[in-house]
Amino acid sequence: MNRIAVAALILLGTFVPAGAAEFTLPPATPQPESLTVAPDGSVLMGSGNAPLVWRVRPGATTPETFIDDSAGAPGSFFSGVLSDPASNTLWACQSVNVTGGRHAGVSAFDLTTGKNKLRWFMPGDLNFCNDIALGPDKALYITDTRNAKLYRLAPGAAAAELYLENSQFNGIDGVTFLDGILYVTNVTFGKIYRVPVDAVGKPGAPVDIWVDAPFAGPDGLRAENGHMYVTESRPGRVDELVIKGDTAHVVVLKDGLKQPSAVQPAGDVIWFNQRALGSAMSIPAPK
Repeated sequence: MNRIAVAALILLGTFVPAGAAEFTLPPATPQPESLTVAPDGSVLMGSGNAPLVWRVRPGATTPETFIDDSAGAPGSFFSGVLSDPASNTLWACQSVNVTGGRHAGVSAFDLTTGKNKLRWFMPGDLNFCNDIALGPDKALYITDTRNAKLYRLAPGAAAAELYLENSQFNGIDGVTFLDGILYVTNVTFGKIYRVPVDAVGKPGAPVDIWVDAPFAGPDGLRAENGHMYVTESRPGRVDELVIKGDTAHVVVLKDGLKQPSAVQPAGDVIWFNQRALGSAMSIPAPK
């Protein structure tokens, strides 16, 4: 992490050019854990060791601090972050280190100003909000890695409700929807599951998706335009998963990375991070 290199790139909608960009955060503020892309094309990155969210605007040359929540939640840090343009909200998993582990929940910030709009903490003293996704029902789905739980925050609600608890979720991490179907990763056991939902919206037991290649430490999970992407933190890869029924074909898009923990498709590019290097970069998205 010996330099800051930011390549200008317009990221919004269909105007994203195929290509690559990369930037590195200042040495004093490393460990970007998650990232998302705002409607104006800015890349937003949450810190895994401080209550900070950085922003890199299209055409900018350096990252800037977008959110500093030191006063609102001292000693906290961010994991999953997600841009929600419809409600002008940046959703974020936010945790505080406590005796024996972490106490965590979801915060909502104004996507324009960075002002806090909501804080909700998971029940119990020890938990870990790892990642979040918006469903077709406009609800927020929230993973609790420590307690093998998946929560659902209904639109407009101030608190989430337990959606599904299952032993297969021991190590639950990433969450996303592909073609209206809910998927989650298990970072501990190298799994991806489909969560079936019945006609009235009740979830069933997770279905183990068979992956056709070695799969270790699946972390960040996002889908867009019929494509699903995942980071494998231990081998250091970004993959596309081609899902057919209950099987997944792995297409390696980038390897040789240092602890990638987040991925975000944005138009013609895919953004991902390298937590160990304090950096993020983009590559052209598959056609």
